[in-house]
Amino acid sequence: MTRDTESQAILEAAKADGRMAPKPYDAVLLASFGGPEGQEDVIPFLRNVTHGRGIPDERLEEVATHYRANGGISPINAQNRALKAALEAELERRGIDLPVLWGNRNWAPYIKDVLQEAYDAGHRRILTLTTSVYSSYSSCRQYREDLGMALMETGLDGKLELDKVRQYFDHPGFVEPFVEGLAESLRKVREQLAERGEADAPIEVLFATHSIPTGDAEASGPRGVDFEGGSAYVAQHLANAQAIMDRVPEAKDLPWQLVYQSRSGAPHIPWLEPDINDALAELPARGIKGTVIVPLGFISDHMEVIWDLDTEALATCAELGLAADRTPTPGIHDTFVTGLVDLICERTEANNIADRPAVTKLGPWYDVCPAGCCVNRRGEKPTIAGKDSTVGAG
Repeated sequence: MTRDTESQAILEAAKADGRMAPKPYDAVLLASFGGPEGQEDVIPFLRNVTHGRGIPDERLEEVATHYRANGGISPINAQNRALKAALEAELERRGIDLPVLWGNRNWAPYIKDVLQEAYDAGHRRILTLTTSVYSSYSSCRQYREDLGMALMETGLDGKLELDKVRQYFDHPGFVEPFVEGLAESLRKVREQLAERGEADAPIEVLFATHSIPTGDAEASGPRGVDFEGGSAYVAQHLANAQAIMDRVPEAKDLPWQLVYQSRSGAPHIPWLEPDINDALAELPARGIKGTVIVPLGFISDHMEVIWDLDTEALATCAELGLAADRTPTPGIHDTFVTGLVDLICERTEANNIADRPAVTKLGPWYDVCPAGCCVNRRGEKPTIAGKDSTVGAG
């Protein structure tokens, strides 16, 4: 057996072992990161995000300027409210009676409070849908930990059953809006180049996602799998990017690369690279005249999209003389919302959808994570939806 064959066998075994039978859930929890709702909330919010890292307020204030420039309000909250409403409308359209709750990890409404309210309202079996779609500590396991800790802190472990849908990085509902967006952005960049008399000039596509520590990246996904790029987190992005390029005729033969943004760690700790601005700086020397930035790591236009991409990266493009456009995130695109409800129906007894589509060979991902998946290198905590979970089973 070759190493590739062995890796694929391990992944397929994890996917098969981690698939759960449908259940009669009585509510859906939309779980997200959260964000400040005003200037007074900014520093307390950032303290929540960086809790336990010993970061002084003066350093937090450097990041706070991004929020303060937006009135101290994170756009993620309005986006989550809009997504919640869109999910409710799609569920109602299909005749599915499942209330949609909304809770955040780092700001009100806090997950812990929402779970207590749900229990008090009579809910006993909840299916969680998170707004992070890839496999890593911060985008999967940390959500599972926070949900597990919330059950422990409220005393609801053993009383409230809590599961989550699979990581849906390569579900068509998430991918197809990017396909549509890339085609439109390429058209816009070609128009910009045509105005300069360079209609056929070279264009490169940059797929942008959140950088994470390389140690966290290497710990992502099931153990023993030789993922492209050294981790499930990187491999999932690379596979998605290729799938998107393959689906856009206008992108045929165009160069592309995966780049990173929003690094926030100490300088001596290695994080995934290259930074998007560094990657942009290298394009002119290779004769590239235009670029499309695809925010592949994000479901909505929250602060790290509108600041790191729309503000900083596009400013870099202007300085370099690059024609540029940033594609939309899925947001509340009809295809995305429909796909999310399909993911819910994969797990429900009523209105069950047995088919589990995926646009890459990595998927469909598992419902229950194998032991040690996206391991917490900072110390283990109670988690839900994992083979090594100790809470959440009801």
